[in-house]
Amino acid sequence: MADWSPVADRVEVVSFDRHFGSEDELAAAIGDCEIVVTLRERVPFPESLLTRLPRLRLLIASGMRNSVIDYAAAERQGVVVCGTASSGTPPVELTWALLLGLARGIVPENVAMRGGGPWQSTVGADLDGRRLGLLGLGRIGSRVAKVGLAFGMDVVAWSQNLTSERAHEAGVGLAASKEELLETSDFVSVHLALSERTTGLVGAAELALMRPNAYLINTSRAAIVDQDALLRALEAGAIAGAGIDVFDVEPLPPGHPMRTAPRLLATPHLGYVTEANYRTYYQDAVENIRAFLDGSPIRRLG
Repeated sequence: MADWSPVADRVEVVSFDRHFGSEDELAAAIGDCEIVVTLRERVPFPESLLTRLPRLRLLIASGMRNSVIDYAAAERQGVVVCGTASSGTPPVELTWALLLGLARGIVPENVAMRGGGPWQSTVGADLDGRRLGLLGLGRIGSRVAKVGLAFGMDVVAWSQNLTSERAHEAGVGLAASKEELLETSDFVSVHLALSERTTGLVGAAELALMRPNAYLINTSRAAIVDQDALLRALEAGAIAGAGIDVFDVEPLPPGHPMRTAPRLLATPHLGYVTEANYRTYYQDAVENIRAFLDGSPIRRLG
């Protein structure tokens, strides 16, 4: 995904293609590394881990926002933290893959086709004329809105700081409240940054406001939607379904209820996983390494 030749004579590159199940395993694997490149927020770097990496001097995370790195602890340890550019296009596309997959029953119909099951056993949900409610209208949410408008949907948005002027610029309506958006939308899609204000923003009370024929999509951050409350809603048939790409624990352990929940179309955090994005991540990582070794770190985080 990148040309490593600019730093090939200055670093020895070791790669790991599996998730480490514990902090002990991870610390043992990278304990001798002076530079670590980590993918998005897949691996937390709390103080407890950083203190076990005395040789670490540069930590590079793909993207320019990371909620699982303890920046203060990194600074105390003398670790420089840097990020990379990241495209908002892949999560937009995956949002629509999940939404369309749910609306038209793509997975159960495909399984039936391949397994010799019944021919055409579902009735799809229409998009044209239906309401798409967006929780968040930032860089990604606004692009999701454009696609919804192209499908002929009535698109509305809400967030704590969203203004009517910003909604008008995006060509969508401004919901009077989060509750109104949830009560009136046929499809609800989450596109908010994770913060203290957005953690648990959609819980049991909010899910209860949704229509029984409505769908929820979350390709943003798991903690914005209460996972246990969502499981209960899906099991009870309180909503028609959910498309989820993010989870409280990743990778999901074998046997986790989110792996087998009814009415759930789930993907293993694929929102950012595209060739173009990976090329950006690792090309920028090489640039970050070279700049750090030259004494002038770039794209610093924290």
